[in-house]
Amino acid sequence: MLSYLHAYHAGNFADVLKHTCLIHTLDYLAQKPKPYFYLDTHSGPGLYRLDDSESQKNCEYQNGIGPLWEAQNLPEAIERYRSVIQNCNQANSETDLTYYPGSPWLAAELSRPQDRLSFCELHPRENEVLTQNFQRDRRIKVFHQDGFQTAIATLPPKERRGLVLIDPPYEVKQDYQRVVEVLTACQKRFATGTYAIWYPVVKRSTIDTLLHQLKQSGIKNIQVFELGLQADTSERGMTSSGMILINPPWTLWRAMEKSLPFLAKQLGGDKGVYRMEQLVAE
Repeated sequence: MLSYLHAYHAGNFADVLKHTCLIHTLDYLAQKPKPYFYLDTHSGPGLYRLDDSESQKNCEYQNGIGPLWEAQNLPEAIERYRSVIQNCNQANSETDLTYYPGSPWLAAELSRPQDRLSFCELHPRENEVLTQNFQRDRRIKVFHQDGFQTAIATLPPKERRGLVLIDPPYEVKQDYQRVVEVLTACQKRFATGTYAIWYPVVKRSTIDTLLHQLKQSGIKNIQVFELGLQADTSERGMTSSGMILINPPWTLWRAMEKSLPFLAKQLGGDKGVYRMEQLVAE
């Protein structure tokens, strides 16, 4: 199934959580001069205009980056996140919130000349735009192939350090099981790597199963962060989203302790919720 287009959801509250974690982790990796490898398994086109028809359909950025754009007294990790989004707009000659970067743009922007990046995207149109967006960057390879399979095939990286972002659309139920299977296989090949996995909370029992399977996988050092606009509901639709971090930066937990309560209140008001859990110890 290739019907999912992230432009409909660009800049929403789920992106705020995902990209705050991603930026913090990339910044951490860049503290050491040694090169790192970055792999994005489900990249999308890499850059979105928030005034185009797809983003305007639901205007989901209004429950995400929108309320943060001019907010005051942001936690440090959220201030850093916003500054990167501002840099994206300035790079495209905009001062207002017009563009929103996807994870490929963030990775390309924050990585250094010595780092190496691979982006995967199966959707034909999305892959074409992704290729055009990054064709001049020699550090980057764009693959029109399954990101799950690519992750297993390309690990371990020659750099022996790096980050794998696994961000499937979960259009089919099998994606949840594939995440566990692929993580287990990848971690056997590259145990010291950092892995960041995004998931939507549509049905809580599905997420409970996912996390239980990860706990039983034998993988160590797993942290879970969730952000929601409201508590779980039996109605259809995503109420929360989460990030699973394997071998996260040691600084991430403290950053999220300050960031998640702020985001829950700022984006969800009195109904906002969040979660932090050390799922598996180091």
